[in-house]
Amino acid sequence: MTAAESVAEFAARARVWLADNMPAIDPESPPAAPRDDELSWRRARELQKRLWEGGFAGICFPREYGGLGLDPEYQQAFNVESLGYEMPLILNVPTFTICCATLLDTGTEEQKRQHIAGALRGDEILVQLLSEPSGGSDLAGVITRAERQGDRWVINGAKTWSTSAFAADYGLCLARTDWDVPKHDGLTMFLVPINHPGITLRRITQVSGGAEFCEEFLDGVDVGSDAVVGEVNGGWAVASRQLYHERRAVGQGSEFASGSGNEGGHTIPVDYHELAATTGQADNERVQEMAGRALVHRAVAQQLINHVSSSVRDGGLPPAAGSLIRLFHAETVMLEMDTALSIAGPAGVVGTVGQGLQTGLRYLSRQSVAIGGGTTEMARNVIGERVLNFPREYAADRGVPFNQVRHGRSR
Repeated sequence: MTAAESVAEFAARARVWLADNMPAIDPESPPAAPRDDELSWRRARELQKRLWEGGFAGICFPREYGGLGLDPEYQQAFNVESLGYEMPLILNVPTFTICCATLLDTGTEEQKRQHIAGALRGDEILVQLLSEPSGGSDLAGVITRAERQGDRWVINGAKTWSTSAFAADYGLCLARTDWDVPKHDGLTMFLVPINHPGITLRRITQVSGGAEFCEEFLDGVDVGSDAVVGEVNGGWAVASRQLYHERRAVGQGSEFASGSGNEGGHTIPVDYHELAATTGQADNERVQEMAGRALVHRAVAQQLINHVSSSVRDGGLPPAAGSLIRLFHAETVMLEMDTALSIAGPAGVVGTVGQGLQTGLRYLSRQSVAIGGGTTEMARNVIGERVLNFPREYAADRGVPFNQVRHGRSR
């Protein structure tokens, strides 16, 4: 593109290119792209490579790292134009909107040039290796350890609930490098290759039957000093930035998302009109009221995304305000799932086809939106303490060296 190209001109050029290069779809019924299927990820890499070759990858990432260096308005315009085409949407979370965004803020020049550009070309998929089996919501309490041995680091421990790690090339792994200081001060972030022989990866089967999430066991995973993201013992600053991007991504408010729309299957918004009609309740005023309430929340969520995102960029709100998007998104999705199942009734449990049965299957994963990106309770704490400036809640381990903190046992 030229430096003087307007948003409208960019959109017009994208419209022509998309029609010539990307597979057309029905945006109301996109092709399924299950996140637990390796074929979905291979297809996403192929589509991402097309975007790269066509000059439409990484619209908001800087040019020196493979992007176009444009304002969010250009990405939004491209998103509108691309709704009728198959896009590599499963790469948005966590690769682009969380991991690449975090590297952009905290990585070295070499890390940015290698991994952001690699992801934009479709050559790399990045994931988060944060949560641990014993950690709960206390991310700063990780016990995976990294020890310096000469000019290398050796990592041992376990991670869990890593989204689509089986399909990834690299993971951002938070590990403890100093046990003699308070928990937030002794952490370091590492960029580790998922195919390292010291990593044993296992898929986690959910109650819905999906196997998108993984657990990893790290046994003698050695990496060089160039794998450190940010500063040694400065990993909490990196993780905090990562959580900021994650909350915005979960709330669908990131400018680094490559395209928008639905991945297919369970991600398609509920069509309340069709659901009511197929269950014989199209004229039921109570059903109409319930559906209307859910649709209002859906509309407000989109407006909140736009308002908070622009306010954070303009400095009107602190970065922690991304938790507002995350919190309302969770409340909206849970309301929608509750409403859909209430309308579907028995059809959501014993149906055979259509939205009724799909509603029941989606309900099984209802609670995940209250956990992903940090729990809803954690989001409320962040909003209270870092946006509204309420006093911080009491923490027994604040300021205590981590090796003196009691872990999971009573006396």
